[in-house]
Amino acid sequence: MRIYKYFIYFILLVVFFLNVHAQQVDTLSKVVIDTSIRVKMAPKREFRGVWVATIANIDWPKPGHISVDQQKQDLITILDEDQRIGINAVMFQVRPAADAFYAKSLEPWSKWLMGQQGMAPAAGFDPLEFAIEECHKRGIELHAWFNPYRATYDSNFRALTPTHITNTQPSWFFTYGGIKQFDPGIPQVRDYIVKVILNVVDNYDIDGVHMDDYFYPYKIEGQQIHDAQTFKTYGGDFTDVNDWRRNNVNQLIKMLGDSIHDHKYYLKFGISPFGVWANKSHNPAGSDTHALETYYELYADARKWMKEGWIDYVVPQLYRSTNDRLMDYNKLVDWWSDNTYDRHLYIGHGAHRALEPKSRAFTNPYELPNQIKYLRNNARVEGSVFFSNNSLMHNAYGFTDSLKNHFYKYLALPPAMFWLDSVAPNAPRNPVAKFTGNSVRLSWMKPDTAQDGDPAYGYVVYRFESTDKFNLNDPKYILHIQYNTDQIYEDKTVQRGKTYLYVITSLDRLKNESDPSPTVSVTTTYPTTQ
Repeated sequence: MRIYKYFIYFILLVVFFLNVHAQQVDTLSKVVIDTSIRVKMAPKREFRGVWVATIANIDWPKPGHISVDQQKQDLITILDEDQRIGINAVMFQVRPAADAFYAKSLEPWSKWLMGQQGMAPAAGFDPLEFAIEECHKRGIELHAWFNPYRATYDSNFRALTPTHITNTQPSWFFTYGGIKQFDPGIPQVRDYIVKVILNVVDNYDIDGVHMDDYFYPYKIEGQQIHDAQTFKTYGGDFTDVNDWRRNNVNQLIKMLGDSIHDHKYYLKFGISPFGVWANKSHNPAGSDTHALETYYELYADARKWMKEGWIDYVVPQLYRSTNDRLMDYNKLVDWWSDNTYDRHLYIGHGAHRALEPKSRAFTNPYELPNQIKYLRNNARVEGSVFFSNNSLMHNAYGFTDSLKNHFYKYLALPPAMFWLDSVAPNAPRNPVAKFTGNSVRLSWMKPDTAQDGDPAYGYVVYRFESTDKFNLNDPKYILHIQYNTDQIYEDKTVQRGKTYLYVITSLDRLKNESDPSPTVSVTTTYPTTQ
């Protein structure tokens, strides 16, 4: 009886401490784990992106690493880890401030590559070309990330090269907050930005063009935008400078969308605005939030860009927590999902917030996983992008482990964009599987050209065991995704004494998938000799 009594006391004590701990976590983060939600896990198609920032060497290259070998190894290390995590798209920053991380450029080399603007790396090294090749080897898309309007990062203008655009076309800029910014109201500025981006579109095998949230500048107390003369010259019939500014940005986005798709129809064009389009208190079409509004303050109308079909995807930066009093994450996911107009919506997550001591909500280890769970239960949300790569590498509160081992355990293809291309490629032909003693070597013949004239761009290899249900919609059977035309793959993960069945499908540039090839089987045992 006494033992039973002590046992009851012990149980009560455990419950008490668990309750106290739960209350502390809730007080700290204001987040409750909703275990009642039936979470959609492991979709076969999901955008799983990460921003790789080059400005100020945030992610790449490491400060002081100026040799080609160092820079290549830094990027390989990043992409190897991204592949292990399950990332399938990298937003690679190629133009932080009217400068370049690529050789075939109209602008000077970025100072964050070699430590000085205009200084080239060793002959023959093109960082963007190298990044594309390494991404595609790993089944990762590369979206070239441009900052369209920022011309300098600081006020040290004397460090700029003589050929920098601020020196060759000084009338195109205004200074705000100590930095130079392109004046969006000047038509020649819009033409120039389109020209810069199309130069990359035409010369590099990128998968998409990506822009971030810097349009007209974020407001600074006591500062004003010096574009009165531009408004007087180019304002036309506009009487409200705010409407005119918004129209200037709209014109650029439409020009870019039309031009990019005209040059390469299969390229994806996406933008990552600040998380609030407009507050409901200010605009009845807005969200139930109380934060900075991109429509009114940055003159960026992302809702219109989607409605008009000028962009293919939007990645609102929802860097706040669930139940945040200004920008509730769940409310914003719901609002953006109601305003996609049949374009893709990926959520921008602030993985970096978990590394900020003041971001107390993100010290709750369930905050970011809960965000993934919430978006996966919304059919109009098709993925995530994380800021930034370095934050994922830190694995704060085990979040990266949860991606690697749980949410992104199985490979995924990016969502298809049927408004750009809805014709699937043909299936690979004549697959062959051979056990080599340590692995299974697969080979196949390329498919016939598709109905729309597109050749195969890549392949997906599926593997089943003899007892498995044959289901190509289940991502756990995806063994390998490749974005190249190699017609051979070696499966080094087989075990002895088993029978495996393989099928291969083809992919086109927009990741439309073919029907499966004929099934081939192989048993991993040596033949007996008589």
